Amino acid sequence: MNIRLNTDRDTGLPHIYNHNVDEDEVEDVLLNPGEDRAGRGNSRVAIGQTRTGRYLRVIYLRDPKPDSVFVLTAYELTGKPLTAYRRRQRRRGRP
Repeated sequence: MNIRLNTDRDTGLPHIYNHNVDEDEVEDVLLNPGEDRAGRGNSRVAIGQTRTGRYLRVIYLRDPKPDSVFVLTAYELTGKPLTAYRRRQRRRGRP
């Protein structure tokens, strides 16, 4: 999968770095999301667990090119949103 990342205008670095997320973690979630649903506008929201065990929410756009996405942002899921995600997964019969 080809993943392009939104860059921070001030630093020129990927925006996900501001949330202490790296490219490998984003790829983990996008390749194996627990949920992938429509977001605002044309965006998509993928939620899932990384290989290291962190839960992330990844906001992205599908690229016109096949198997390619543009990641707007990604951040760790914590607190009530994480609890709600786990509850939805249990209802679907996933661990």
